[in-house]
Amino acid sequence: VQLVESGGGSVQAGGSLRLHCAASMFAHKTLCLGWFRQAPGKELERVASVHSNGSARYADSVLGRFYVSQDNTKGTATLRMNSLKAEDSGVYICAAELGGTCYNLGSWHPPHWGHGIQVTVSS
Repeated sequence: VQLVESGGGSVQAGGSLRLHCAASMFAHKTLCLGWFRQAPGKELERVASVHSNGSARYADSVLGRFYVSQDNTKGTATLRMNSLKAEDSGVYICAAELGGTCYNLGSWHPPHWGHGIQVTVSS
């Protein structure tokens, strides 16, 4: 299973970035797709998840600034990140769970992971 992230980069604080995750092998299937992130010296943090029915969950730290969506026909997910802060910097990793409910982000342990992509927000 291969998840491929794209769209990372560097931006000034207050700016926006969009991340994409491709999980084409899961197209047209019930799927929970989402994003984790890890900053240097910090623990892995759950960011957001989205079910193939469109239901999304967000970490409190990104609520109201980040928006996640899934295109189930393609098996892809997009994370739109707005009003970025320096503390949003880190490696963002796409994750997937076939048949997952996406009900509880805080206890989500997906079996499939991407390699991660760097996001750097300068203040």
